[in-house]
Amino acid sequence: MAKIIIFGTGDIAQLASYYFQTDTHHEVVAFTVDKEYIKDESFENKPVVPFEEIAEKYPPADFSMFIAVSYAKMNKVREQKFNEAKQKGYKLESYISSKCSYLSQFKPGDNSFILEDNTIQPFVKIGKNVILWSGNHIGHHSVIKDNNFISSHVVISGHCTIEENCFLGVNSTLAHNITIRKETLLGAGAVISKHTKEKAIYVPPKTIKLDRTSDKIKL
Repeated sequence: MAKIIIFGTGDIAQLASYYFQTDTHHEVVAFTVDKEYIKDESFENKPVVPFEEIAEKYPPADFSMFIAVSYAKMNKVREQKFNEAKQKGYKLESYISSKCSYLSQFKPGDNSFILEDNTIQPFVKIGKNVILWSGNHIGHHSVIKDNNFISSHVVISGHCTIEENCFLGVNSTLAHNITIRKETLLGAGAVISKHTKEKAIYVPPKTIKLDRTSDKIKL
């Protein structure tokens, strides 16, 4: 079995460890974070090693790595650690769930994390360091560039382009042939029918509370 180190000790790292060990031929042997963030010597019954020392104890010639970091700072924290791990010489693994419908003939880039029930249609291209949480539809001929986070039940229609360092919230929807510019943030439920502007934030109208209680209406 290929031996892998997970960068991170949070929920995403725990989930990554689970997925790699139950749905791939990888064995998770250790976790790593920056020394200043180490709280315990072990996580998931595996050692936690300072990132500053990881290459000495687990040399990149013998171990690969996965960067299990969230969308913090529009994915720039994960991007930074991706680049640092590459500089240390590590191969960065990707995970594609066996329960994902991956129909594209193009493989995703390094350090991608594609969970169950995603539908990836033909001719889709996915860059490096991309997270696709569960249950999304990625339409034909669409391009997802580097360092993106697509949450759950997002619909990306055909011929769309997601530029670098974007976050697409739960249940957001993109019409056909839309470009999401760099560092765009889409809130949950946003519907996008035109190209976005770089670094813009798009949110739908808020849900309101009615001036009545549930026992006063007929269902």
